[in-house]
Amino acid sequence: MGVPTRPEVCAAPLDGVRLVLLAVLFASVGFSPAGFGLEHVRFEASNSAQSGQVLLSAQLYRPHGAGPFPAVVLMHGCGGWQPAVLNALQAHAEFLVQHGFAVLNLDSFGPRNKTGGQVCESWQLLRDARFYRTYDAFDALRYLQALGFIDARNVFLMGQSNGGSVAIKAALASGPAASGRAGPAFRAVAAYYPWCGVLGQHSLTLASPLLIFGGALDDWSPPYQCARARVRGASLRVKIYPQAVHSFDVDIDLQRYLGRWIGKNAHATSDSRERMLAFFLEHLNGIAAE
Repeated sequence: MGVPTRPEVCAAPLDGVRLVLLAVLFASVGFSPAGFGLEHVRFEASNSAQSGQVLLSAQLYRPHGAGPFPAVVLMHGCGGWQPAVLNALQAHAEFLVQHGFAVLNLDSFGPRNKTGGQVCESWQLLRDARFYRTYDAFDALRYLQALGFIDARNVFLMGQSNGGSVAIKAALASGPAASGRAGPAFRAVAAYYPWCGVLGQHSLTLASPLLIFGGALDDWSPPYQCARARVRGASLRVKIYPQAVHSFDVDIDLQRYLGRWIGKNAHATSDSRERMLAFFLEHLNGIAAE
């Protein structure tokens, strides 16, 4: 049987094992703090969710050096690449690339003409997006794995809100099948303030280790169902921030959006980012901690 998870207590700074992992990673990928490469790329969506072909667009960040680099796919929430959300994703991307990861910041809604927050306003559109964006996640995985400077064994996934719900779906053992074809799972997955209903009421099997971040004051996607989830297979961790609401990593003042509270919490932003990095380092194939 699966076991229930519990919210974690704030941990101390990175321990000695994780610091060793950082040193090994930097040596293996030729880490340079001076900067990174950035290009805009496009690739075909295997599920267009509409008539005709859809070419997904993304920002591809590359650390200096030859690689191969571990990589992270980033997936936005229901608002798409609205300016504040895009800035938050770019901040996550720059943090990760400075620590030796390539990053693919994926836009699912722009190419489908679903921008401006329209998806947020409809449960049907949100449900549909969780379905076709699971395909997008695995399309992004395959795209990265085909690049010569990417370590195909070490591709990770992070999503915000609706993208976080997609990240949970991608972490499930059924995730690759749900994407329409068999394929390898992500090495590990981080979900920021997802809709926990994706986990359902029954024990599920995780193919990828999953780390969920939520805000105790989130009245849009309350995190406690995630904390009570029962899983088999890979591990599930849930971190809940007592003073945080939805979109706590987006640099906007506390405000109401569609009747729900959203707004930045600086502590939750910085702490979750460090925890996400440590979680990905922990699960690097070939460098994982014992």
